[in-house]
Amino acid sequence: MKPLVQVSATDVAGLTFALRRALSGGPAVWPVAEAPPEQAGPGPRSVQGLDEVDDGIALVVETSGSTDAPKRVLLSAAALRASAGATEAALDGPGQWLLALPGHYIAGAQVLVRSIVAGTEPVVLDGDEFEPAAFAAASARLDPVRPRYTSLVPVQLGRLVEAARSDRAVADALHRFDRILLGGQAASPSLILAADSLGLRVTRTYGSSETAGGCVYDGRALDGVRIRIVDGRVELSGAMLADGYLGDPARTAEAFATDADGTRWYRTGDLGDLSHDGILRIRGRADDVIISGGVKVALGEVERAVRSVPGFADAVVVRVPDAEWGERAAVVTVRTDAPVASDALTSLAAATDAAGLTPAGRPVRLEVVDRLPVHASGKPDRRALEARMRGGRDG
Repeated sequence: MKPLVQVSATDVAGLTFALRRALSGGPAVWPVAEAPPEQAGPGPRSVQGLDEVDDGIALVVETSGSTDAPKRVLLSAAALRASAGATEAALDGPGQWLLALPGHYIAGAQVLVRSIVAGTEPVVLDGDEFEPAAFAAASARLDPVRPRYTSLVPVQLGRLVEAARSDRAVADALHRFDRILLGGQAASPSLILAADSLGLRVTRTYGSSETAGGCVYDGRALDGVRIRIVDGRVELSGAMLADGYLGDPARTAEAFATDADGTRWYRTGDLGDLSHDGILRIRGRADDVIISGGVKVALGEVERAVRSVPGFADAVVVRVPDAEWGERAAVVTVRTDAPVASDALTSLAAATDAAGLTPAGRPVRLEVVDRLPVHASGKPDRRALEARMRGGRDG
């Protein structure tokens, strides 16, 4: 056993130092958003009550869904190195990274791990808020000799693409990157098309803290990664898998399984399909399947269809109760200067029909709100939206 220490993710230099030690066998690191008041100041802090982990563990990442209690994912040094190596092989080799995501999320921590493995110094985005101008300024500090990478979530790329239309500095900054990894949540087709029209090299990633970050790029498994579909649910295997959850053996046993041949798998919470040539398509969350009139409807598929309609690129689809059907799909979108057309629901229903969904998947309600509730990670808080819809409150 060895110590587990907390490090503030805002102290990037301290976090990088701690991660470098952890990858070499030193104390495991638990990045936190902010230092507890009684432990303010730079440097590591012991974790009260959870002060030791197995010798192989290097990183603990806390993650939570919209309804579950927080999960504290245990990642070994071997898993982190395997993930970093697979990423290098999928890109243009070792390079320099721009850190634009918080270090207490796996995507941000992996930018630091990849930098350590590559022997490069990451450039850190300045400021507490994500601003295109600051991103452009930070990208100018990257070494032009090395491959240049960054990892973003869709809302960040969306702001950059929008700014690039009128700001040459932002457009030039985006073109500096040999690859932009895009993950955290599904990106709308319109965002991908807009990025492609600008000539950006965007790679959509799929993975989670339990897989040490993205392990499927543009639908294809990275080297050493295996994908299978069991009862419609995506399962992943490879050297990058987490050891489990800190202090939660029951949840570990539920999420991870080992085959008779010794192959270990992580059972994701996602529904998906695997094509004959190995391309993974995510259909939505397993816990976001509704039964509408006796028919199963994956809300993720409804949302994908809805987002193809102009003006609904960032819309969110949630469940609402229905006296006749049991549950139906409802669409929530953010208010803009352009008014929503009176026949918008008809257009959204036509989009779901065109996507090959059954009539049970047609949205029956549309809500326009001033802003979407989101988690700290930036993902929409779907449970809060569903509660709002049940309460019938106006936007």
